[in-house]
Amino acid sequence: MGKLNPEKLNVEFRTGTTPTEPIIGRKYTLTHSDITAELFLTIGLEYAYDKISKMRDEVLAEWGSYNGTLFLLVYVYVDGELGAGLSAIRNEIFRRELPLALEAIRYGDRQLFMKYPQLDHIPIWIYFDSTNPEYNKLEKWGTPSDYLYSNDSNTILQSMGDR
Repeated sequence: MGKLNPEKLNVEFRTGTTPTEPIIGRKYTLTHSDITAELFLTIGLEYAYDKISKMRDEVLAEWGSYNGTLFLLVYVYVDGELGAGLSAIRNEIFRRELPLALEAIRYGDRQLFMKYPQLDHIPIWIYFDSTNPEYNKLEKWGTPSDYLYSNDSNTILQSMGDR
C-alpha cells in the first residue's frame, strides 16, 4: 500500500455540497490514474458516475444513519467489468489499497472533520460486492481517525496540547 501524497490528491465539490455541509447524503467517488498516480476525490450529493471507468476500480462511500446512529458506508465492486473470474485478484487489490483510499477521503474532506470532530469516531463499514459468496462481505474497518494523514495527526496532537 502506498502512502498518501496530498499533492497528488485532487478534490472536487459538486453542486449541493461545501467543504462542511451536508453530512447525511454526502457521497464520495474516489478514482485514480495508473499513469500519474493521482487520486481524484469527488464529493457530492450523487456519485460521480462520469468519473467511473470500465475497470470499475473506484471506491464509493457515503454518510448514512440507521436508528439515529451515523456510519460511513464504503462500496467496492469486487467482480469488475470482466465478471467474477478475477474476483480473487481484485479482492486482494482492494484490501491492500483501501487504507490509502480511506486516508484520501479523510484528508480530502478534512474541513468536514474539523467542523464535526465526532465524525472521526463513526464506524466505517466496507461492502465488498461480489457474486462469489467468498468475497461478498460487509466488514467494519475502524473509524476515520484510524486513517489520519500523518501530518494531520501531528496537527491534532499539537492543537490538543494547546488546550
